[in-house]
Amino acid sequence: MPIVPLPQFEKDLAEYTDEQDRIAREKLTAPKTVVCRFGAMKLIGEFRYTLDVTPGCGSRLVARTFRGTEMGEMLTSTCPNSGCGKSISRKEMLEYIEHSGGRDYPFYDSKSGGGRILRVATPEDMDTQAKLEQSAHELKLRARTVADEIGVTIRIVQAEGILGGETLTYYYLAEQAGGAEGLPPGQQQKGGPQRGPDPRLQAGQLRDALQKEAPDGTRVEVRPVGARDEARLTADYERCGQHCCCTNFLKVLKPVPMRAAKQQKATLDPLKISGRCGRLMCCLRYEDESYRELSARLPHRKTPVGTTEGTGIVLDTQILTQLVLVKLDFDGREVAIPLEELIDPADAPDPAAKVAPPVAPPPPPRSRPRPTKPKRDDATSEDGAATDAPVRKKKRRRKKKRPEGDAPPTSTPAPEGDAGPRKKKRRKRRRKKPGGGDGGGGPTGSNSPD
Repeated sequence: MPIVPLPQFEKDLAEYTDEQDRIAREKLTAPKTVVCRFGAMKLIGEFRYTLDVTPGCGSRLVARTFRGTEMGEMLTSTCPNSGCGKSISRKEMLEYIEHSGGRDYPFYDSKSGGGRILRVATPEDMDTQAKLEQSAHELKLRARTVADEIGVTIRIVQAEGILGGETLTYYYLAEQAGGAEGLPPGQQQKGGPQRGPDPRLQAGQLRDALQKEAPDGTRVEVRPVGARDEARLTADYERCGQHCCCTNFLKVLKPVPMRAAKQQKATLDPLKISGRCGRLMCCLRYEDESYRELSARLPHRKTPVGTTEGTGIVLDTQILTQLVLVKLDFDGREVAIPLEELIDPADAPDPAAKVAPPVAPPPPPRSRPRPTKPKRDDATSEDGAATDAPVRKKKRRRKKKRPEGDAPPTSTPAPEGDAGPRKKKRRKRRRKKPGGGDGGGGPTGSNSPD
C-alpha cells in the first residue's frame, strides 16, 4: 500500500523546522572582534569591533594598536561559534596560529594589546596613508645621512610612519651592523679579531640624533631586522613571477637547511636556490616534510632486493615517482621497478631454474632445382645404356720429365763442393683432346718434352 503524505503533516513539519531555526539564530551572537593586518612588517592582530557597519574582508580600517593610530586591512571576523557565514571561530583562529609558528607567529591579542577598531577608513585617511608611504624613502635617506655624520656604521633599510604620527620606526640590518668591514680604514683593528662597536650602542646614538629632528609628540624607534626581514620590507617579486612569500603571506621566517635542497635534488648553485635575501628560498620548506616521508619508504643504495625477475642490487631511487633502479644478478640488466612491486630477496624466483619453452625446429630451406645440361650422344653407362647426367671430364695432373743433366734454376749459385737437394721443376699439365681415347696417345705440340 503506497504511503501518501498528508498536507497537514507537511505544514506542521515546516512550522517545526522554522521554529528550530529561529531558536538557533537567537543563540548565535554577532562577531565582536576582527583580525587585521597592519604595519610594514605585516603584523597580525585581533581588535575589538563595536561599529554598526559590518565591513567585508579586505576593507581598510583605522585601528588603535600598541604603536598608535594606524591603517589596517581586515582579514576576517571572529565569532564565538562557527555558525556565521564569512567568519571563523576563535578556536579555529588559534589552531591556525599554532600550526603556523606558535609563539613565533607575530600575533597581537585584543585582550593583551588592548587595541580596537576606530572607524572604517575614509578617503582622507587613504590620502594621508599614501603620503606617508611616499615620504618613507626620504626619511630613510635622511637617516643614512645622519648616521654618516655621527660615525655610525649601521645600515638603515626602511623607515615607517603611522597615520596618527605617534611613532616613527627605522629598521636597520643587524647582521652587517658593527662589522669591521663597515668601519673607516683608520678605525679598523690591526690585530686580533676584527670586531666593531656594539650595534646596540650605535642604534641608541642614532635614535638620539633622529629624535632631535622628529616632530613634537613623535617617538623615534630604531629596530634591528635580519636578512629575511629586510627582503620582507624591500622585495617585491621573485623569479617565479609571484610576490615574495615573506611579503605576501609568510609570517615566521625560519632558516632553511641545505639538506632540504639536497634531498629535493635541486641544483646547488647559490644563484638559483637563493632568494632576494641571499638565503635559501623559503619555498624549499613547503615540500620538505613530504620528501622526507617519501624518501623514508625507499630502500638505500647497494641494498639487495627481490623482483619478479630475480634478485638484484639497488643502484638509484626517485623520490617523487617512487621508482627503484635495480641491477639484476642473473644477467646484469638495469630495470626500473615500482616500489610496491619489490619483494623479499628470499621469495624472489630464480631465473636460471625456469625451463625454457620448446623451440620449434626451423622450416627446411626451399631448394631450387639445379638446371640440367643437355644430354650428349656419346654419354653411355658401362652396360651401354644412355645416362641423363652429363659426362664430366677427369682431370689428371702429369709431371714433366726433366732431361738428365739439367740443374734446377736457383736464385743463387750453389757453392762448390756442396751437393744440396735439387728442387723439382713443375711441369705443365697436359690436357687431353676431346676426341681422344683412354690417354694412350703420345705427347704433341709444345707440351712434349724436348
